[in-house]
Amino acid sequence: MDYTLAIENAPDSIPSGTGVLLLHPSIGETDRIDTDFLKTDTDHFLVVSTRTTAREVEQKLEHYDVDESKAVVLDTLSVERGYSRRRSDRVHYVAAPDDLDGIVTKTEEFLRTHGGKVRISVDSVTEMAYYADVDEAYDATERLLELLAEHDAVGLFHLSNEVHDDETIQRFRDLFDAVVELDVDGDVMTEF
Repeated sequence: MDYTLAIENAPDSIPSGTGVLLLHPSIGETDRIDTDFLKTDTDHFLVVSTRTTAREVEQKLEHYDVDESKAVVLDTLSVERGYSRRRSDRVHYVAAPDDLDGIVTKTEEFLRTHGGKVRISVDSVTEMAYYADVDEAYDATERLLELLAEHDAVGLFHLSNEVHDDETIQRFRDLFDAVVELDVDGDVMTEF
């Protein structure tokens, strides 16, 4: 099964099981790439949010005209920060951004219970590494990529190229078959 890809300078489609690494500057405009990825050729999608709350994710989806009925959000911030939480069919929580086992488990549940063309967005691996550490974030990313292959899904994984050293960035690059790099001017380069 192939998935249409709406990212400039990238192939028109990618095979199921593909994880795409989105390298971006800290202040980079990733929302456009993220939402185009999620709303194209998709039956269901999961946003694993380690950077913003579920409410902020929902506002982003609405702003970019993404069909929210297809969305499930995994909020990793609200519990730790003591924000009010309303669990629903579309919003789930784990205790904190460093609960990487919880993130992997909830992602697996989502993939197991949603059929058709399914996508995930992990925003962001950098935050996972910040709250846990780089090795644990790497292991969790590897496990999530295995789940994509197992469930014929695709995923977009955000990583800031300004926060990590070259060795760490290369380590993550080597994990992925596809890399999209966004520069400070908003230009997009890809390796597939």
